[in-house]
Amino acid sequence: MPDKALVLGGGGPVGGAWLTGMLAGLTEAGVDPDTADVLIGTSAGAVFGARLRCGTPAAELYERQLSGADAVRLPVTAGRTARFLWAALGSRDPERSIARLGRTALRARTGPESDVLDTVGRLLGEARDWPDRELRVTAVDARTGEVEAFDARSGVKLLEAVAASCAVPVVWPPVTVAGRRWMDGGSRSTANLQLAHGSRRVLAIVPIPRAVGPHPSAADQAARLTEDGARVTLLSPDEDARRAMGRTMADTARGPAAARAGYEQALRVVAEVAGTWGR
Repeated sequence: MPDKALVLGGGGPVGGAWLTGMLAGLTEAGVDPDTADVLIGTSAGAVFGARLRCGTPAAELYERQLSGADAVRLPVTAGRTARFLWAALGSRDPERSIARLGRTALRARTGPESDVLDTVGRLLGEARDWPDRELRVTAVDARTGEVEAFDARSGVKLLEAVAASCAVPVVWPPVTVAGRRWMDGGSRSTANLQLAHGSRRVLAIVPIPRAVGPHPSAADQAARLTEDGARVTLLSPDEDARRAMGRTMADTARGPAAARAGYEQALRVVAEVAGTWGR
């Protein structure tokens, strides 16, 4: 049973930039998130979690956001956004909501799956093989709504798993992995903190506190872990960071500012994190 679990949530290009700033700031201040026994990554968190686990220093991930080297443009349009919201908010029942979103994702007119694989492949850089240290990458089955946590034992490629985790419904097509179609791991939970059950200490860095629709928030999931005896620190963008990030998580122009805001926020909360995580 793992002692320390690091949970990195989804948040699009802007949320991902903030996430890298948080990782770099905490690491520089003497609290290294990558000492986790297990890392659970969702969407953008899967991308940067995979790179971190495969040896890219947090400082480098941060610098690449500041320089724009890892900027990525999602094919988001007003029409696609409206259709996504229509699907995700169409029911107050979580299972019906995710089923509706999955059907909409499967029927949506998007580009080919290769677009997702190519874009995510560029973001992963040299991270192509599963790391030796435990990494779990989340995705949601577009047909069943089931959450899967891919790992080195799943028999799938790291690129496939991370691409599936990043396949934003309606924006990108569900990605085929092991004969099933998968959509963004944040479709029903932006953090998937439930997968950290059993860990004694949990550090969750979550750019977006909850998924669109009638699903549990990261705070709800953190509370359940705490009830089960875990020590949990949940970090989401503070007021200054939210101002820097803006309202559109796909606005790549906000990336450098979001990364700096994450870095500065990390320095403000390092004592809180150290209390749970240690130094």
